[in-house]
Amino acid sequence: MTEPRARHESFACAPGLRLEAHERLSSLQFAALDDKLARLEALLERLERRLWLTVYGVAGVILAEAFQGLMNAAP
Repeated sequence: MTEPRARHESFACAPGLRLEAHERLSSLQFAALDDKLARLEALLERLERRLWLTVYGVAGVILAEAFQGLMNAAP
């Protein structure tokens, strides 16, 4: 009499393959989302830098005009 096989051979089934494909697709989508988020954060940092430069520029012009007004008022 022969002994039954002790090893179990693995096989691929359709639901398992679908699940694996879905997991790969999800990981790719999350990677793309992370990349877009990083680019958006960099864009917001540049925009914030420009905004502060504009604020400082306007404040500088106001102070310069005030100083010029004081210089013209003084004899």
